[in-house]
Amino acid sequence: MKGFTSKIVHSDRQDGIEHGAVHKPVHDSVAFGYDDAEELAAVFQGVHSGYTYGRQVNPTVTALENKITAMEQGIATVCFGTGMAAIGTTMFALLRDGDHVVSSAFLFGNTTSLFNSFAQQGFGVSFVDATNVDNVAAALTPNTRMVFVETIANPRTQIADLQKIGELCKQRGLIYVVDNTITSPYLFQPVSVGASLVINSLTKYISGHGNVLGGAVTELGLFDWSAFPNIYDNYKGGESARWGITQIRKKGLRDFGAALSAQSAHDISKGAETLALRMDRQCANAQALAEFLRQQSDGVDAVYYPGLEQHPQQQRCRELFKSPGAILSFELSPQRDIWRFLNALKVVIKSTNLGDNRTLAIPVAQTIYHEVGAVVRKEMGIADTLIRISLGIEDIADLIEDFSQAFAQS
Repeated sequence: MKGFTSKIVHSDRQDGIEHGAVHKPVHDSVAFGYDDAEELAAVFQGVHSGYTYGRQVNPTVTALENKITAMEQGIATVCFGTGMAAIGTTMFALLRDGDHVVSSAFLFGNTTSLFNSFAQQGFGVSFVDATNVDNVAAALTPNTRMVFVETIANPRTQIADLQKIGELCKQRGLIYVVDNTITSPYLFQPVSVGASLVINSLTKYISGHGNVLGGAVTELGLFDWSAFPNIYDNYKGGESARWGITQIRKKGLRDFGAALSAQSAHDISKGAETLALRMDRQCANAQALAEFLRQQSDGVDAVYYPGLEQHPQQQRCRELFKSPGAILSFELSPQRDIWRFLNALKVVIKSTNLGDNRTLAIPVAQTIYHEVGAVVRKEMGIADTLIRISLGIEDIADLIEDFSQAFAQS
């Protein structure tokens, strides 16, 4: 099976499922017993494959990890309880005191907060405008170990110079981490730009229903871990391409304990089956709504969506992604009252989160970017009237009508 959806729908069956079940069942056991104590020891030591303890491994979670690996065209995946846990554990497992990271300045707010916290506890972080590779190159130091970017930034939809950053990281021997959450593996595969590791918040588009938390990091097999100085000796067994992901699981996941539950893995796995179908509808809705908002000259000052010709990285978006994504943001005109407008929406839900089947709207400056303060918001171009929209799968006519009546009432 070569098709994206065909592989996802049938991935569980490729490894065989107990009792002929169509889905991998939920294995809620924490511990796994062995008749032979020597076999138990061999599994612990990695000599034989198997399951030891639920904080690190679980058959239901393994089935999801295999599914994500196939989506990203990688070689191995580790799942976590949240997307933030995936990012934080990866940094903890691979970086040491004195190391340096170059990161896009256009990040999910919690990721920025996490990096700032790490910077106070041992390694440096430089935030740059990653839409131009020259800014990344200028920030590199002799201690730089990693470059971290998102594909499409939340909320202003800037697109990093993904291809050229990948080339730069290859030349300098740097770990290239790409957060693929906003695009999802359906719209973009970071392996195409030379990424080392891919992060996905499974909470968002991959699960899609707004009912479960999860995160994942996928090894793509392109980075030379044998030349990376931070791999501990006891994780250097077997092929070197898996040393990094092994350390993330054995050191990071084990020590931090941010495990994904079997039930959550099962729910995410089922949701992932319709990823392509949902994303096609959501992206079409986003394009239509962005074009509608562009026409509201008396109510909207700016619209940020990579599918619009006016977007500064629109050509890059066309070259890299199957579609421009399913989030957009726009600035209300000053004469409009942001609260009155949002409260007038009836179909659209006032809520955080992304990737839900339902369309969600949130005032950015007053919520998810409130904590960073006015100075940082100004540097990031986040106006007080900025509203982020995560498009769902509703009928576009109903969404347009909802926004139309909200403009009429505000």
